[in-house]
Amino acid sequence: MVRVWRDGTVVRIETEKYFAAVQTEGYVSGVMAGSFVDKATGSKDLGFGLVIVDFLLEPGTDDESTPEHLRYSWGDKIHGNIPKRFVELPQICTQAKKLPFEIFEGKNFVAVKQWFNWTIARPPYKPGSRWEQLLVFPDGVRWFLAYDKVTSVNTVDCLLLRMDMPGHIRHQGGDSFRQVYLSYHGFIPASAFIEDFAPDERFLYRREDGKVPEKFIRAYQLRNGVWLAGMTLHPPAVYEAWCHQRGYVCLIQEIGGWKVQAGESFGAVHLVGYFDDVDEMERVFDTFKGARELQVSANEWKLM
Repeated sequence: MVRVWRDGTVVRIETEKYFAAVQTEGYVSGVMAGSFVDKATGSKDLGFGLVIVDFLLEPGTDDESTPEHLRYSWGDKIHGNIPKRFVELPQICTQAKKLPFEIFEGKNFVAVKQWFNWTIARPPYKPGSRWEQLLVFPDGVRWFLAYDKVTSVNTVDCLLLRMDMPGHIRHQGGDSFRQVYLSYHGFIPASAFIEDFAPDERFLYRREDGKVPEKFIRAYQLRNGVWLAGMTLHPPAVYEAWCHQRGYVCLIQEIGGWKVQAGESFGAVHLVGYFDDVDEMERVFDTFKGARELQVSANEWKLM
């Protein structure tokens, strides 16, 4: 039986297998930091939240016409030598402050929907594009689903949505986790993340024609051996993905990267959860592989 209840500005969820929570004010979007708890093992996520959402960008560099406060900083350890520029702001997680929401209670699942319209744009673009996130928490499994969708008010040659997937890893000298697994790279020991390095120095993923991996899974193994994984069920939706050290392990991911006409939408479905091993992750991925959209009704959730 799935339970959902309001706790001030937090929506709390309990299923047979886990606890989770969604903040509607403060640091918003996705699943609240430390709230995703695996009942069987007591495991918790290690970052600042799961499926956390930022802003819209495009490849390219700012010029003198771009106001200083709208310029994207790159060429450092935090962003690497990866030229980008903002399309629309603000950063949702830290600056939206409060999100409208809707709760759905279905048969053996709970869903939470949140949305936001960006209010700032870098010229020549205009603000107003809409982000929507649908989180589905099914009963009887150790994972949840997230569908992020952007409807653009601008025509953009290569529009990107930046987010955390599954979430960052806080640690001191690699003390909180054993290793990272990237389906497009392999296993990386915690010792590789002792010193800071830029995203384009190691483990950077960029989508290339003919080289999209069959599975797109990013996971970290906790000290107790349990894995927390985030999967993009339609791998071509990922444009770029970082796995670097900047005081914590930064697992940024960007979806989209196609030309979008004003009024058009793009998005991706992710599955985030606890797993005993990589084989189990891959079996679950194969069950839902290719899903591009998530819908809910009064009685069911459905991947499309």
